[in-house]
Amino acid sequence: QELIKRSGISTFGKNAVVCGRSKNVGMPIAMLLHADGAGETAAMDATTTICHRHTPPEQLAIFTRTADIIVSAAGVPNLIRADMVKPGACVIDVGITRIIDKTTGISQLVGDVDFEGVSEVAGHITPVP
Repeated sequence: QELIKRSGISTFGKNAVVCGRSKNVGMPIAMLLHADGAGETAAMDATTTICHRHTPPEQLAIFTRTADIIVSAAGVPNLIRADMVKPGACVIDVGITRIIDKTTGISQLVGDVDFEGVSEVAGHITPVP
């Protein structure tokens, strides 16, 4: 929420996609984006769609291409690619996965979003780690 607020992004009536449905990350973020923000609450009044790692890729792309805000917390490397992102969208990568390079044996942490590709399209993006 602070990332969105401090970036000056309005969420009222915007389309948001949360990819991930965990009780600790995905669902709380979806509820925060979706909840009624009338009064002094922290809610953000976005129209929110919840997807997950088993949402068919073509269906996920349909949802993300219309999203003003994408929050990915599925734990699937490169789940969100540039061709799936609406130009100017805010993309927040919460996913984190440790992968091992097969040639070097060195492990690294990666997010759900193809950062290099998506950063060419998105208006705002967060890196992982």
